[in-house]
Amino acid sequence: MALTDKEKIIAIISNGIAVFSLLQEREELPKNTTMYDFVLKVIPADIKSELSVELIDEIFQYVTSAHSS
Repeated sequence: MALTDKEKIIAIISNGIAVFSLLQEREELPKNTTMYDFVLKVIPADIKSELSVELIDEIFQYVTSAHSS
């Protein structure tokens, strides 16, 4: 079964947040790069219409709560 665009974007955002966190820990991010900037760069153009700041925030909150428990 193929993923929907919404499912793809959720997976990409989750992975983007994970990679951002790793690069941030290693101090390997370009200066002044926010998580939002980083995530926006990894979302393919054909599914960007599904993207919102609220969705990024929701996924970030889920990921951080899952890792803190």
